[in-house]
Amino acid sequence: MHQCFGRGLEMIDKLLDSKGEDRILLLSGGPESHLARRSMFAKGMSKRIIITQPDIDSQVKHSPLEGETIVETDKTPMDASLQVLTDQGWRVTNIINSNSLDSMLRSLRPHTPKGAVWAGALAYDLVQWTQPIRLQNPPPVGEIIAILWLVEEWEEEEIVYPDLPEPVRVEGEVSSHTDEQHAFAVERIKDSITSGELYQLNFGRTWEGDLGEDPSNIFHRLAVNNPAPFSGYLEAADLGIALASSSPEILVETNGKNIMTAPIKGTRPRGSDADQESLLRRDLVHDKKERAEHRMLVDLERNDIGIVSKPGTVFQSRFDVEAYSNVQHLVSQVTGTLSDDKDGIDALQALFPGGSITGCPKTVVCAAIDELEQKPRSFWTGSMGWVDVHSGDSTWNIMIRTLEARYSTQGWKGTVVAGGGITIESNPDAEVAEATWKAAALRRACGWLNPDAKTIAKGELGIYPLYLEQEKFESQDLFDLNIAFIDNLDSFSHNIIHALQSVGCNVDVFDGRGEILDFKHDAIVIGPGPSRPEISPLSMHVTSLDIPTLGICLGHQAIGLAKGMQLIESPLGPVHGVPSKIIANGNGLLVKGEHTMTRYNSLILSGNGDVEITATDDTGTLPMEIRAGNLYGVQFHPESIGSPDGMSVLIEFLNRVAHC
Repeated sequence: MHQCFGRGLEMIDKLLDSKGEDRILLLSGGPESHLARRSMFAKGMSKRIIITQPDIDSQVKHSPLEGETIVETDKTPMDASLQVLTDQGWRVTNIINSNSLDSMLRSLRPHTPKGAVWAGALAYDLVQWTQPIRLQNPPPVGEIIAILWLVEEWEEEEIVYPDLPEPVRVEGEVSSHTDEQHAFAVERIKDSITSGELYQLNFGRTWEGDLGEDPSNIFHRLAVNNPAPFSGYLEAADLGIALASSSPEILVETNGKNIMTAPIKGTRPRGSDADQESLLRRDLVHDKKERAEHRMLVDLERNDIGIVSKPGTVFQSRFDVEAYSNVQHLVSQVTGTLSDDKDGIDALQALFPGGSITGCPKTVVCAAIDELEQKPRSFWTGSMGWVDVHSGDSTWNIMIRTLEARYSTQGWKGTVVAGGGITIESNPDAEVAEATWKAAALRRACGWLNPDAKTIAKGELGIYPLYLEQEKFESQDLFDLNIAFIDNLDSFSHNIIHALQSVGCNVDVFDGRGEILDFKHDAIVIGPGPSRPEISPLSMHVTSLDIPTLGICLGHQAIGLAKGMQLIESPLGPVHGVPSKIIANGNGLLVKGEHTMTRYNSLILSGNGDVEITATDDTGTLPMEIRAGNLYGVQFHPESIGSPDGMSVLIEFLNRVAHC
């Protein structure tokens, strides 16, 4: 007897019949929607590339959680072997070395017929070549960190597949953390947020155990019980590695000059009935912590897409609650138009790894994740998908809800990781519980959980649209101004740069931790960033110049320090991603009255200095805007989707520069 559970699932029949071969299935599970559009299967590939970890010295011991992030831009090339399949197995034909992920993919062009694509998986640990850091806990030398096959033809016909067997029960599952250790890690992250080192961090907890059956059988079970639009399975038989992903999340899709990402952040379980489901969904939509975390992620993804997109084209284009088999999430779509000199390969370099599974600011939290988790992530939170290296067209998921299976003489062994984004509002016990039930479906599919254990509420895939938070801004004013932007390693910098460029400004970007420079620009904007202004010598230097300057967050704090104020932990606690009431007296850039602006700050200026405080929070005690002559500082993010009138602040500053 054969069954048909829905669109595309029948292709698993061919997957199960191809054991022992290299094969890849990219599966859009669930009903057809704007998410689930196409399922593709390939086997019998005759060319592949294996990227492995080179011999890189571990970074010296340091604590990014305590503000000690070491920025390192010089990269040791990654190693790759181009292989062809012969009668004797896979044979290496070329060795390729590259200093970045995008250049590695471009090096495949001479080996790629037009119309063919490279498909496979990228490990999270490729972060070593997409972020300016070196890991304290890198993968072992020779460890596989990417597998891609040359696919010249996909099979897309529907094929029925066998009945679904029950999981083979396996004892002996172990976890990387006890619940108490997990909760302690959450507290450490919150302490780091309080001290201003980061805004949010995604922490992962691992479960490992033996597998009692082939991992393709486990994927079969996941595809039926946990359908998701960006699922996938791949196996390199001779290497003893298989990945079974039931992912609901896309990292990036590019088609021509169009680019899209759909970040997920904010989670609730499914309800036991329609009424409970509706209550849980309403609770999710109105939860301050979840909305702040999601807003932060949308701002981050706007930034990352902005790195490769034309100014004025990047927007939040959808905002939904998406309900999957066991969970429901807040999901946005962020879209843009690629710059004339950029393609989908540049986009992958800019967005990988996804912000939803790292945190913010991305560089700092990637270093802090390494410190906290104390081991490589391998393929969890990496990406599975495909890329046309000639056109740049591509689709990549984020490998959450993923089993990584490795084969040895003792049989298959599996690894499952789950976690969540930790913010200042996080409750440690709730974060432990969330990670546990996120992992439960995979652990049950692997046979590690007792099938008689408490069942998880399930439901059909559903999409519930919400109102967009971002309003498109169109200015009647254009400014022919040269602006120097001081970049302080923030994940929102390009949003500010794009905002300035969209109103006609030419923007030159300078590293706040770089050399001290003289500026001949019309004005300077000191950008936001983690930690304290003293780590950015160029930001502090700018405050002494006789040039109109706008400081945003860290830049605002730099101006205050230079004018004699103190910088302390906010007595009212950190605020990150929350639209907050600002009360202005009209002597700064804000007009007199009340305003709503999104804040990302843990530290706050205090005391007296040679400045005028021109706006405060709604308690009247925290300075939100300061002015000292032609120096202006704001302790909020005017470019955020949660700052509905934020562009007016930038426009007013540029107007004053243009007329001074």
